[in-house]
Amino acid sequence: MKLIVGLGNPGPKYAGTRHNVGFAVIDEAARRESASFETAPADALMARVRSRDVLLAKPMTFMNESGQAVGELLRYFKIDVADLLVVVDEVQLPLGKLRARARGSAGGHNGLKSVIQHVGDEFARLRLGVGRGDARRDLADHVLARFEKDEAADVERMIERATDASDLFVTGGIAAVMNQFNGGDPATTE
Repeated sequence: MKLIVGLGNPGPKYAGTRHNVGFAVIDEAARRESASFETAPADALMARVRSRDVLLAKPMTFMNESGQAVGELLRYFKIDVADLLVVVDEVQLPLGKLRARARGSAGGHNGLKSVIQHVGDEFARLRLGVGRGDARRDLADHVLARFEKDEAADVERMIERATDASDLFVTGGIAAVMNQFNGGDPATTE
């Protein structure tokens, strides 16, 4: 079984924010599979895609404690950490850019720090570029802000591509995702 976890913050206050693009990818993956969310044996919402042996999850622990729910899901369903993909926002990447890695550090991201604390750093991650914004603006304010209207098309395309990348993780593994999606946005590169 594969576990794909999108990181974000629960509740309508955070819906549509830069920090919640991980949730948006999980929502799109569930929509594509006509999978419904249910409560999980952890502080999370999950949707099962039984035909593909995939579990989609959104921790409800808030971003900085995401690792608790991720660890509980891995243990409960006896999923190997190599079968985990964490989808998360990344301010160091320009809006719309994706970067997949087989393992690594948290890179300053508190959600990834929490996951690493609970399961180690040997898990795949897919970072979605949300841009840094104005350097004079507090970073927390930036990631908790909603996208601008003129960014909507780029965000929608990024969510679609990230969902495609998550799907490829299930069928081809993280190496295939890195090969196909780390080069840039095929819609804008020649």
